[in-house]
Amino acid sequence: MDRLVNTIRPYPWGSTTALPALMGTTPDGSPQAELWMGAHPGAPSRVARGGRLLGLDRVIERDPQGELGDAVVRRFGPRLPFLVKLLAADAPLSLQVHPDPDRAAAGYERENALGIPLDAPHRTYRDPQHKPEMIVALTPFEGLCGFRPPHESAGLLDALRLDWSAPYVRTLRSDPGEPALREVFSAFLSLSPDRLAEVGRALASAARRPGPLREEFEVYDRLARACPGDPGVPAALLVALVRLAPGEALFLGAGVPHAYLRGLGVEVMAASDNVLRCGLTTKHVDVPELLRVVRFTAPPTPVVRPVREGDGEEVYPAPVDDFRLSRLVRAARDRARVLPGSRPQILVCTGGAVRLTGSGDEVVLGAGGSAYVPAGEEITVLGEGTLFRATAAPGDEN
Repeated sequence: MDRLVNTIRPYPWGSTTALPALMGTTPDGSPQAELWMGAHPGAPSRVARGGRLLGLDRVIERDPQGELGDAVVRRFGPRLPFLVKLLAADAPLSLQVHPDPDRAAAGYERENALGIPLDAPHRTYRDPQHKPEMIVALTPFEGLCGFRPPHESAGLLDALRLDWSAPYVRTLRSDPGEPALREVFSAFLSLSPDRLAEVGRALASAARRPGPLREEFEVYDRLARACPGDPGVPAALLVALVRLAPGEALFLGAGVPHAYLRGLGVEVMAASDNVLRCGLTTKHVDVPELLRVVRFTAPPTPVVRPVREGDGEEVYPAPVDDFRLSRLVRAARDRARVLPGSRPQILVCTGGAVRLTGSGDEVVLGAGGSAYVPAGEEITVLGEGTLFRATAAPGDEN
């Protein structure tokens, strides 16, 4: 077991206060968007080995079987298949989707064949992996996720009182299926600058008008003010607004449009960097590829709530085997909890203090602290606090 030394990513949408408040540190005025925990080469955690700090990616590369176990290496190759983050948003992230495994592999091969460097700003597929992800709210959390039913989007557009949007309103009201969503979403991503400016003015006006939609328009008005003239703003009107209470989660599979807006959460994902963006960003946008990947369906909002399993562990169900995320909320009187060690684990404390004891090692984690546990090491948990546990390839362990 190793205490992790992690990197904070200072993306401009990050909160200046949320992570310092959680971790008990002093804000420095700069945005602190994501704390990464894992072996992703973009910002690998470091562990103390042989008297010096080494990247966890290098440690795993030296002995994948010993660190990950045979089952994980057979399934995913010699890499940790998941990445854990503390995400603190104070402004919108990009409107985006992630590819499925086949699309990711094909896109990666295609861009390699074209000779596009992996670190090129205009590269879309940076690895051959899919990127399912889940975020668990630690504070009230706000985001956009999945398409609204078309008639709901029609109601929002109608209330904006834009003359030129009338044909799109009719399309959404006459067809509840994929063709209507595809047609309108695609059209909104190619609106002229003048019409994008009109959308911004209309949202500002709607956010001031009394009525049942005012609260939603206030959210989209904030979006327009944060990203003026961005085609992602009208496109976002077709995407459902989701609010999570602390402890609730969202699971995002392939092709689901989404954008986190604000809040603090624990995020776990497949260890991939494949993001297809269409707006609300200054990063590379690839609308044609995104339109090939996005799924134009309007299922119910995929809010996930934890399921209590034996011995106090609460599991967040996810239909993938790249990761399994669970939570232990411990009181001082709780007896010791043993975590099986058949697979590698990352453990992160989000409140209180927990003591982890392994094979001759002991680590005490306060809020924001984390540890890496290689395959084959059993861990005993004591203390009073909240501990999130990410493991690989869920299956037979509890």
